[in-house]
Amino acid sequence: MRIAVSLIASLALAACGDPVKLSEIPEQVDAPPVFSIGEAEKIRIVGSSTVAPFSTTAAEQFGAISPHPAPIVETTGTGGGFKAFCRAIGPAEPSIVNASRQMKDSERAQCAEAGIIDPVRIKIGYDGIVLANRKAGPVLNLTKSQIFRALAANLPDQNGGWTANPYRLWSDVDPALPEIRILVSGPPPTSGTRDAFVEIAMEGGARTFEILAALEQSDPDSFRARAHEIRNDGAWIDSGENDSTIINTLLRNDDSIGVLGYSFLEQNLDRIKAATVGDTQPTFENIISGEYEVSRSMYFYVKREHLPLVPGLAEFVEEFTQEDAWGPDGYLADKGLIPLLPEERASVRETVLAALTDPKNPPPSENVPSPPQSDAVPPG
Repeated sequence: MRIAVSLIASLALAACGDPVKLSEIPEQVDAPPVFSIGEAEKIRIVGSSTVAPFSTTAAEQFGAISPHPAPIVETTGTGGGFKAFCRAIGPAEPSIVNASRQMKDSERAQCAEAGIIDPVRIKIGYDGIVLANRKAGPVLNLTKSQIFRALAANLPDQNGGWTANPYRLWSDVDPALPEIRILVSGPPPTSGTRDAFVEIAMEGGARTFEILAALEQSDPDSFRARAHEIRNDGAWIDSGENDSTIINTLLRNDDSIGVLGYSFLEQNLDRIKAATVGDTQPTFENIISGEYEVSRSMYFYVKREHLPLVPGLAEFVEEFTQEDAWGPDGYLADKGLIPLLPEERASVRETVLAALTDPKNPPPSENVPSPPQSDAVPPG
């Protein structure tokens, strides 16, 4: 209190015309850190490029109807988002991370080291991972086995060993496929879309090889290493965290195929089209029913420690999870969000809001075994 009075008095003298040197202002021992008002009062969101359009739209809506400023949304990829989210506690640090996969144990441990305990996980909807090409390009009907054979760094040979992927054309993989180069633009390793693609499509294709199916039973870690290793000879190109970059690549190259989220496909249907996977088109109905095989859940995580530090944090989550936002007729559906089923939406909202408003309420536990990512979409 003496510090505050002394500081006010010093500033008052300066206002009266008597100059005050900084060295004469008493040192503010044990005073709280001073943050820029503009930055400290804004909710910061980092993470997945797939979830970012939904968070951005919800942020704009929140800023329009709330006394609090609109949150800042930064696209860093899921992995980069968790790294920033788990770095530290403080008003200038991210309060929310968008994620197109669940948090890994290593990321949870990083959070715990920084004092961030049990972030609240919020499942917001579903997404399909699509392989798309130009509207005027060839029609692609793919299977997971063909996707793996086209993109795996190494393939089983006839002698029980491994050989570098020899395929250069899709027709080399299967004569029924177009005679075009294997040239796939996709997200980098820091992306949740990349994680989901290798876990669902590449692992699924690897299991069609007898030697790899047996390896999964005997040595799961070695199986994942083989299934997840994408070739680096130019057939696959890391194209950054933003799916819009991939779409621009498709439009410039007739042979190019892109791996991206369904929401980006839906917003660009006048320019690109999607391959079928397992004879199924990636549509809203097929993804929510689980018929489309390359589907996943989407999330965001909230730092509970920021609730007293960042104004409007709980209210933003409440806005995002109300029916006019994330329901089937909500404004997020216009951005391509595939909503949870009604019962799950109600359950998630109730549990999450209770965890955010009552500190005695634990957040939804991630220690409870979850179904694999490929089974994340409920059956129809």
